[in-house]
Amino acid sequence: MPKISQKGQAMPASPIRKLVPFAEAAKKRGNKVFHLNIGQPDIKTPQVALDAVKNNDIQVLSYARSEGSEEYREKLTNYYKKHHIHVNSEDIIITTGGSEALLFTLGSITDVGDEIIIPEPFYANYNGFSTANNIKVVPIISTIDDGFALPAIEEFEKLITPKTKAILICNPGNPTGYLYSKEEIDKLKALVLKHDLFLIADEVYREFVYDGNEHNSVMSLDGLDQHAIMIDSVSKRYSMCGARIGCVVSKNKDLIQTILKFAQARLSSPTYALLASEAALETPQIYFDEVIVEYVDRRNVLIEELKKIPDLKVSSPKGAFYCIAELPVKDADDFAQWMLESFHDNNETVMVAPASGFYSTPGSGKNQIRIAYVLNKESLIRSVELLKLALEQYKG
Repeated sequence: MPKISQKGQAMPASPIRKLVPFAEAAKKRGNKVFHLNIGQPDIKTPQVALDAVKNNDIQVLSYARSEGSEEYREKLTNYYKKHHIHVNSEDIIITTGGSEALLFTLGSITDVGDEIIIPEPFYANYNGFSTANNIKVVPIISTIDDGFALPAIEEFEKLITPKTKAILICNPGNPTGYLYSKEEIDKLKALVLKHDLFLIADEVYREFVYDGNEHNSVMSLDGLDQHAIMIDSVSKRYSMCGARIGCVVSKNKDLIQTILKFAQARLSSPTYALLASEAALETPQIYFDEVIVEYVDRRNVLIEELKKIPDLKVSSPKGAFYCIAELPVKDADDFAQWMLESFHDNNETVMVAPASGFYSTPGSGKNQIRIAYVLNKESLIRSVELLKLALEQYKG
């Protein structure tokens, strides 16, 4: 029998999606499953984006430009200006989701065996993207006790080798909800300049910042033009996860020209999705204002309810719509599967994402879960009630 590649065998399963078969089996048994495992917002997609797809006179669904249309990229620059990010249309390559943006970026800046440093826990697919590019993730642990703040720069410096090509952050963070301060971003700037590295920032949750805090983009820093790379996406901003439209933004011309070659090799992003994404830029500010209020309310309800569970530890997120909770169990993977296979209360159970898959340090996060607060407040309260009941039964 022909053999699967070592790279294919090494590709990690998604901690967010790997329990789906157990959830589907639970539903077939008549149980309702509250999905706290995946960042799929229940917020309505802006009508202007949906109408752009429904109401058009396209006769031939043709290829788009590999880098995205000039018009769309120009409109994106106007959007970024509102967020103190000043770039030109030629600094932007449109991609099929933020995922492809990261794949193209890693493919453009690393060779086999190179290393990227990432504070963990981090978005699980960073592991997969790195495996696909035959490079090594070098993790640096942030802890729940200080809210997953940026580890000390001295600790980063200890990990830098001749193979190190970049530092990658997610800001605000998935899965932690942590928002990096201006001081922390400035420290990273000084570090990458000192060691001549790239600083990649996944900023797809830019809009979701709470409590009067401000988002600090790597693209707004002076003196970092050749080093800063921003990853972006329409998925969360407009609740358009299925559109699969993102982009890479950088003022480094060599990088953009290299990424363009990857974009040309896959031809183009999907035309209808590009139509929707361009139209979404017309979304009025009140849409975001209302969404932020809703997410703050959900966060507050979730954290308040979680803190009622004995021996559970949680830090309050400053952005995005995720939090990490540390449970009084040894193996959160086993517990999450058990909740779907063996637990229900009035034919209801809950699905969470075990946090171990958001780490690359072996054994880390084994007693943690990621919760996405993308459900309404009533569902969140019931979900935490189910979690509490499940913990009581599981431990018993």
